[in-house]
Amino acid sequence: PILLFRDIAQGRITEQFDPVFFFFCAGATTVYFFAVWIGASLFLKDKSMVGAFTQGAFRGSQAILGVAFVQNLYGNAGLVPLMIVASVPLYNIFSVLVLTVTAPDAQQADHRGLVGKTLTNPIILGIFAGLPFSLLAIDFPPMLDKGLSMLGNCATPMALLSIGAGFEGAKAIKKLGPTCAAVFIKLVLLSAIFLPMGVALGFREQTLVAIVILCGAPSTASGYVMAKNMGGDHVLSSSIIVLSTALSAVTLTLTLFILRSMALI
Repeated sequence: PILLFRDIAQGRITEQFDPVFFFFCAGATTVYFFAVWIGASLFLKDKSMVGAFTQGAFRGSQAILGVAFVQNLYGNAGLVPLMIVASVPLYNIFSVLVLTVTAPDAQQADHRGLVGKTLTNPIILGIFAGLPFSLLAIDFPPMLDKGLSMLGNCATPMALLSIGAGFEGAKAIKKLGPTCAAVFIKLVLLSAIFLPMGVALGFREQTLVAIVILCGAPSTASGYVMAKNMGGDHVLSSSIIVLSTALSAVTLTLTLFILRSMALI
């Protein structure tokens, strides 16, 4: 939440707002969520896996990876904060939706409570807390900015540490097939479908790299926590996160190499 708050607050969304890019990110997120959910419902024999599989295959770690990734390439975050605003709230809403619908009956008792938990999710709160600072172009004092930066930079290692500690290798091996299928969708298939669409719409440089992160970022660590708390298959969820994180170094590098070779970034 701190990482998101700072990145959204420092991004000047009103100055950088691109409606075509914004609605492309929101639309792509919506389309591939429902496509993955329908596909998982049709092809997975064990229906208890559908929620975790869907979440793992569509929900990426844009919030943690996106800004740092583009800043390292270009020196600034570009339109990544706008991509985060367009996609991350939908991620949380859609994740609650699929996990609620596919959870065991005992886990579906209080839907109003689940809606409330979604709206008060720390990630959602971090995004919305940063929006006024962005819209009003308010800058943080250097000391506060440095403190927020130091805390926010802990997000990635702490998230991966928690996943590693909770990883159950013996159980994960039994679900290797669904794990590999979800990772292929998350790291390869979504990029192969939506990146050409972005190129056709004229997106280039930082904007196109933001779409690379939107489609090809590894599955987010917060998905494991949500799946476990809502009665989903947390073993499958952690397996998808671990494998997608490990392989994303290869797939993201290869994707960037291809785009650079084509002079698109």
